[in-house]
Amino acid sequence: MSVSARDERRLQRIELFKQATHPSSEWQYNSRDVILYALSIGCQRTEREFVYENDCDFATLPSFAVIAVHKAKLHYQDLLPNFDPRMLLHGEQYVEVFCPLPTNGRFVVKPSLIDIQDKGKAALVITRASIVDPDTNKVYAINEVTAFVRRSGGFGRTKPVARIAAATAVNKPPQRSPDAVIEERTSPDLAALYRLNADYNPLHIDPAFSSKGGFEVPILHGLCSFGISTKHVMQQYGQGKPNSIKSIKAQFAMYVFPGETLRTEMWQEDPNKIIFQTRVLERDVLAIAKAAAELTTPSTSKL
Repeated sequence: MSVSARDERRLQRIELFKQATHPSSEWQYNSRDVILYALSIGCQRTEREFVYENDCDFATLPSFAVIAVHKAKLHYQDLLPNFDPRMLLHGEQYVEVFCPLPTNGRFVVKPSLIDIQDKGKAALVITRASIVDPDTNKVYAINEVTAFVRRSGGFGRTKPVARIAAATAVNKPPQRSPDAVIEERTSPDLAALYRLNADYNPLHIDPAFSSKGGFEVPILHGLCSFGISTKHVMQQYGQGKPNSIKSIKAQFAMYVFPGETLRTEMWQEDPNKIIFQTRVLERDVLAIAKAAAELTTPSTSKL
Protein backbone atom coordinates (compact mmCIF):
# COMPACT_ATOMS: atom_id res chain seq x y z
CA MET A 1 0.00 0.00 0.00
CA SER A 2 1.40 3.40 -0.98
CA VAL A 3 1.88 6.17 1.58
CA SER A 4 -0.94 8.25 0.07
CA ALA A 5 -3.31 5.29 0.24
CA ARG A 6 -2.38 4.73 3.90
CA ASP A 7 -3.06 8.36 4.64
CA GLU A 8 -6.42 8.22 2.89
CA ARG A 9 -7.34 5.18 4.95
CA ARG A 10 -6.31 7.00 8.13
CA LEU A 11 -8.46 10.02 7.27
CA GLN A 12 -11.43 7.74 6.66
CA ARG A 13 -10.91 6.11 10.05
CA ILE A 14 -10.77 9.55 11.68
CA GLU A 15 -14.10 10.51 10.09
CA LEU A 16 -15.73 7.28 11.26
CA PHE A 17 -14.37 7.83 14.78
CA LYS A 18 -15.80 11.36 14.83
CA GLN A 19 -19.24 10.07 13.88
CA ALA A 20 -19.23 7.17 16.34
CA THR A 21 -20.88 7.07 19.76
CA HIS A 22 -18.32 6.22 22.42
CA PRO A 23 -18.89 4.66 25.85
CA SER A 24 -19.83 7.06 28.63
CA SER A 25 -18.39 7.05 32.15
CA GLU A 26 -20.17 7.70 35.42
CA TRP A 27 -19.08 10.70 37.47
CA GLN A 28 -20.22 10.97 41.04
CA TYR A 29 -18.97 13.52 43.51
CA ASN A 30 -20.02 15.07 46.81
CA SER A 31 -19.43 18.19 48.87
CA ARG A 32 -16.01 16.92 49.98
CA ASP A 33 -14.84 16.85 46.35
CA VAL A 34 -16.24 20.35 45.78
CA ILE A 35 -14.35 21.66 48.83
CA LEU A 36 -11.14 19.87 47.84
CA TYR A 37 -11.25 21.48 44.41
CA ALA A 38 -11.81 24.94 45.89
CA LEU A 39 -8.87 24.56 48.28
CA SER A 40 -6.68 23.21 45.47
CA ILE A 41 -7.10 26.41 43.43
CA GLY A 42 -6.27 28.62 46.39
CA CYS A 43 -9.60 29.37 48.07
CA GLN A 44 -9.17 30.46 51.69
CA ARG A 45 -11.04 29.27 54.77
CA THR A 46 -12.82 32.63 54.85
CA GLU A 47 -14.41 31.89 51.46
CA ARG A 48 -16.99 29.73 53.18
CA GLU A 49 -19.34 29.66 50.20
CA PHE A 50 -16.79 27.35 48.53
CA VAL A 51 -15.14 25.53 51.44
CA TYR A 52 -17.93 25.00 54.02
CA GLU A 53 -20.75 22.61 53.21
CA ASN A 54 -23.16 24.19 55.71
CA ASP A 55 -22.81 27.72 54.38
CA CYS A 56 -26.15 29.00 53.06
CA ASP A 57 -24.45 29.97 49.76
CA PHE A 58 -22.35 26.80 49.39
CA ALA A 59 -21.70 26.23 45.67
CA THR A 60 -19.32 24.72 43.13
CA LEU A 61 -16.88 26.96 41.31
CA PRO A 62 -17.50 27.25 37.55
CA SER A 63 -14.17 25.66 36.64
CA PHE A 64 -15.01 22.57 38.73
CA ALA A 65 -16.44 21.19 35.48
CA VAL A 66 -12.91 20.47 34.23
CA ILE A 67 -12.67 17.51 36.62
CA ALA A 68 -14.98 15.60 34.29
CA VAL A 69 -12.22 15.54 31.66
CA HIS A 70 -10.50 12.77 33.61
CA LYS A 71 -13.61 10.62 33.21
CA ALA A 72 -13.75 10.99 29.43
CA LYS A 73 -12.13 7.87 28.00
CA LEU A 74 -11.54 8.28 24.29
CA HIS A 75 -8.99 5.93 22.74
CA TYR A 76 -7.93 7.83 19.62
CA GLN A 77 -4.24 6.89 19.82
CA ASP A 78 -4.40 4.35 16.99
CA LEU A 79 -5.63 7.05 14.63
CA LEU A 80 -2.30 8.90 14.82
CA PRO A 81 1.03 7.90 13.28
CA ASN A 82 3.92 7.41 15.72
CA PHE A 83 1.80 8.20 18.78
CA ASP A 84 3.85 8.60 21.95
CA PRO A 85 2.04 9.82 25.12
CA ARG A 86 5.20 11.66 26.19
CA MET A 87 4.81 13.89 23.12
CA LEU A 88 1.29 15.02 24.08
CA LEU A 89 0.81 18.56 25.37
CA HIS A 90 -2.40 20.08 26.73
CA GLY A 91 -2.68 23.08 24.43
CA GLU A 92 -6.07 24.68 25.09
CA GLN A 93 -9.09 24.27 27.33
CA TYR A 94 -12.64 25.46 26.78
CA VAL A 95 -15.44 25.08 29.31
CA GLU A 96 -19.03 26.15 28.87
CA VAL A 97 -21.50 25.89 31.74
CA PHE A 98 -25.18 25.67 30.79
CA CYS A 99 -26.41 24.98 34.31
CA PRO A 100 -24.40 25.31 37.57
CA LEU A 101 -23.19 21.96 38.82
CA PRO A 102 -24.75 20.97 42.17
CA THR A 103 -22.59 20.39 45.24
CA ASN A 104 -23.51 16.71 45.17
CA GLY A 105 -23.77 15.24 41.71
CA ARG A 106 -24.31 12.09 39.68
CA PHE A 107 -23.67 12.47 35.97
CA VAL A 108 -22.46 10.61 32.93
CA VAL A 109 -19.55 12.02 30.94
CA LYS A 110 -19.98 11.50 27.21
CA PRO A 111 -16.74 11.73 25.19
CA SER A 112 -16.53 12.58 21.52
CA LEU A 113 -13.89 13.45 18.96
CA ILE A 114 -14.40 16.86 17.39
CA ASP A 115 -11.42 16.81 15.03
CA ILE A 116 -7.89 15.68 14.32
CA GLN A 117 -5.84 18.13 12.26
CA ASP A 118 -2.49 17.57 10.57
CA LYS A 119 -0.03 20.31 11.50
CA GLY A 120 2.97 18.96 9.61
CA LYS A 121 5.24 17.52 12.28
CA ALA A 122 2.45 17.35 14.83
CA ALA A 123 -1.27 16.69 15.13
CA LEU A 124 -3.99 18.67 16.89
CA VAL A 125 -6.55 16.47 18.62
CA ILE A 126 -9.74 18.20 19.77
CA THR A 127 -12.04 16.24 22.05
CA ARG A 128 -15.22 17.01 23.95
CA ALA A 129 -16.50 15.78 27.29
CA SER A 130 -20.18 16.51 27.88
CA ILE A 131 -21.53 16.40 31.45
CA VAL A 132 -25.03 14.96 31.23
CA ASP A 133 -27.77 14.18 33.75
CA PRO A 134 -28.45 10.44 33.26
CA ASP A 135 -32.12 10.79 34.19
CA THR A 136 -33.14 13.81 32.09
CA ASN A 137 -30.35 13.79 29.46
CA LYS A 138 -29.84 17.48 30.23
CA VAL A 139 -26.36 18.77 29.39
CA TYR A 140 -24.96 20.74 32.33
CA ALA A 141 -21.56 21.64 30.86
CA ILE A 142 -19.06 20.76 28.17
CA ASN A 143 -15.28 20.64 28.06
CA GLU A 144 -13.32 20.93 24.84
CA VAL A 145 -9.66 19.93 25.10
CA THR A 146 -7.09 20.66 22.41
CA ALA A 147 -4.04 18.42 22.61
CA PHE A 148 -0.85 19.05 20.62
CA VAL A 149 0.78 15.72 19.77
CA ARG A 150 4.33 16.14 18.55
CA ARG A 151 5.76 13.76 15.90
CA SER A 152 2.28 12.57 14.91
CA GLY A 153 1.62 14.74 11.86
CA GLY A 154 2.19 14.30 8.17
CA PHE A 155 -0.86 12.17 7.40
CA GLY A 156 -2.65 14.66 5.17
CA ARG A 157 -3.95 18.18 5.63
CA THR A 158 -7.51 18.37 6.95
CA LYS A 159 -9.88 21.32 6.86
CA PRO A 160 -10.85 22.42 10.40
CA VAL A 161 -14.44 21.70 11.35
CA ALA A 162 -16.86 24.39 12.49
CA ARG A 163 -16.73 24.87 16.26
CA ILE A 164 -18.21 27.06 18.97
CA ALA A 165 -17.01 30.61 18.28
CA ALA A 166 -15.86 31.24 21.86
CA ALA A 167 -13.76 28.04 21.77
CA THR A 168 -11.68 29.27 18.83
CA ALA A 169 -11.56 33.03 19.48
CA VAL A 170 -8.06 34.55 19.33
CA ASN A 171 -8.72 36.89 22.30
CA LYS A 172 -5.93 39.36 21.65
CA PRO A 173 -5.56 41.79 24.57
CA PRO A 174 -6.15 45.49 23.77
CA GLN A 175 -3.16 47.81 23.40
CA ARG A 176 -3.58 49.37 26.83
CA SER A 177 -2.81 48.55 30.43
CA PRO A 178 -5.08 45.94 32.00
CA ASP A 179 -8.39 47.21 33.33
CA ALA A 180 -7.93 45.02 36.40
CA VAL A 181 -5.21 42.85 37.91
CA ILE A 182 -5.28 40.21 40.65
CA GLU A 183 -2.11 38.60 42.00
CA GLU A 184 -1.97 35.37 43.96
CA ARG A 185 1.05 33.53 45.23
CA THR A 186 0.54 29.79 44.95
CA SER A 187 1.49 27.40 47.72
CA PRO A 188 4.67 25.33 47.22
CA ASP A 189 2.46 22.33 48.04
CA LEU A 190 -0.37 23.20 45.66
CA ALA A 191 0.41 20.55 43.03
CA ALA A 192 0.42 17.86 45.74
CA LEU A 193 -3.09 18.98 46.68
CA TYR A 194 -4.48 19.55 43.19
CA ARG A 195 -3.55 16.04 42.03
CA LEU A 196 -6.23 14.67 44.38
CA ASN A 197 -8.78 15.94 41.85
CA ALA A 198 -8.03 12.72 39.90
CA ASP A 199 -5.03 14.06 37.99
CA TYR A 200 -2.31 11.70 39.18
CA ASN A 201 0.32 12.42 36.54
CA PRO A 202 3.68 11.93 38.34
CA LEU A 203 5.01 14.98 36.50
CA HIS A 204 3.34 17.04 39.24
CA ILE A 205 4.66 15.19 42.30
CA ASP A 206 7.74 13.05 41.53
CA PRO A 207 11.06 14.92 40.96
CA ALA A 208 12.61 11.81 39.41
CA PHE A 209 9.84 11.75 36.80
CA SER A 210 9.67 15.50 36.21
CA SER A 211 13.45 15.67 35.71
CA LYS A 212 13.07 13.42 32.66
CA GLY A 213 10.94 16.18 31.16
CA GLY A 214 13.55 18.80 31.98
CA PHE A 215 11.98 20.07 35.20
CA GLU A 216 14.08 19.87 38.37
CA VAL A 217 10.93 20.53 40.40
CA PRO A 218 7.49 19.02 39.63
CA ILE A 219 5.32 21.58 37.86
CA LEU A 220 1.82 22.79 38.65
CA HIS A 221 -1.13 21.37 36.72
CA GLY A 222 -2.21 23.61 33.86
CA LEU A 223 -5.83 23.16 34.90
CA CYS A 224 -4.92 24.45 38.37
CA SER A 225 -3.66 27.72 36.83
CA PHE A 226 -6.82 27.70 34.70
CA GLY A 227 -8.97 27.43 37.84
CA ILE A 228 -7.09 30.18 39.66
CA SER A 229 -7.44 32.53 36.69
CA THR A 230 -11.15 31.77 36.35
CA LYS A 231 -11.57 32.50 40.05
CA HIS A 232 -9.89 35.88 39.60
CA VAL A 233 -12.21 36.84 36.73
CA MET A 234 -15.22 35.74 38.81
CA GLN A 235 -14.02 37.84 41.75
CA GLN A 236 -13.37 40.94 39.66
CA TYR A 237 -16.23 40.89 37.17
CA GLY A 238 -18.78 38.43 38.54
CA GLN A 239 -19.14 39.80 42.08
CA GLY A 240 -17.65 36.55 43.33
CA LYS A 241 -20.73 34.59 42.25
CA PRO A 242 -20.02 31.21 40.62
CA ASN A 243 -23.03 31.42 38.31
CA SER A 244 -21.58 34.60 36.76
CA ILE A 245 -19.33 32.65 34.37
CA LYS A 246 -20.83 31.24 31.17
CA SER A 247 -17.64 30.02 29.48
CA ILE A 248 -13.87 30.13 29.75
CA LYS A 249 -11.29 29.56 27.03
CA ALA A 250 -7.54 29.53 27.57
CA GLN A 251 -4.30 28.54 25.87
CA PHE A 252 -1.54 27.04 28.01
CA ALA A 253 1.60 28.96 27.11
CA MET A 254 4.13 28.07 29.82
CA TYR A 255 4.57 25.85 32.86
CA VAL A 256 4.22 27.11 36.43
CA PHE A 257 6.20 25.97 39.45
CA PRO A 258 4.29 25.60 42.74
CA GLY A 259 5.09 28.60 44.92
CA GLU A 260 5.25 31.07 42.05
CA THR A 261 2.98 34.11 41.86
CA LEU A 262 0.23 34.27 39.24
CA ARG A 263 -0.90 37.66 38.01
CA THR A 264 -4.19 37.62 36.08
CA GLU A 265 -4.38 40.66 33.79
CA MET A 266 -7.93 41.45 32.63
CA TRP A 267 -9.55 43.67 30.01
CA GLN A 268 -13.29 44.21 29.72
CA GLU A 269 -13.88 43.76 25.98
CA ASP A 270 -17.60 44.39 26.31
CA PRO A 271 -20.11 44.06 29.18
CA ASN A 272 -20.24 40.27 28.78
CA LYS A 273 -16.69 39.39 27.74
CA ILE A 274 -13.43 39.60 29.68
CA ILE A 275 -10.14 38.99 27.90
CA PHE A 276 -7.36 37.88 30.21
CA GLN A 277 -3.86 36.46 30.41
CA THR A 278 -1.99 35.06 33.38
CA ARG A 279 1.62 35.93 34.03
CA VAL A 280 4.21 34.24 36.25
CA LEU A 281 5.71 37.23 38.07
CA GLU A 282 8.98 35.61 39.11
CA ARG A 283 9.94 34.78 35.49
CA ASP A 284 7.83 37.40 33.68
CA VAL A 285 6.35 34.83 31.30
CA LEU A 286 2.77 34.13 30.31
CA ALA A 287 1.41 30.87 31.66
CA ILE A 288 -2.03 31.41 30.10
CA ALA A 289 -2.62 33.38 26.93
CA LYS A 290 -5.37 34.15 24.38
CA ALA A 291 -7.92 33.66 27.14
CA ALA A 292 -11.41 34.99 27.70
CA ALA A 293 -14.42 34.49 29.92
CA GLU A 294 -18.00 35.08 28.86
CA LEU A 295 -20.29 36.34 31.62
CA THR A 296 -23.88 35.30 32.14
CA THR A 297 -24.92 38.89 32.82
CA PRO A 298 -23.22 42.21 31.97
CA SER A 299 -20.51 43.18 34.43
CA THR A 300 -20.96 46.31 36.51
CA SER A 301 -17.30 46.38 37.52
CA LYS A 302 -15.73 49.82 37.28
CA LEU A 303 -12.84 50.14 34.83
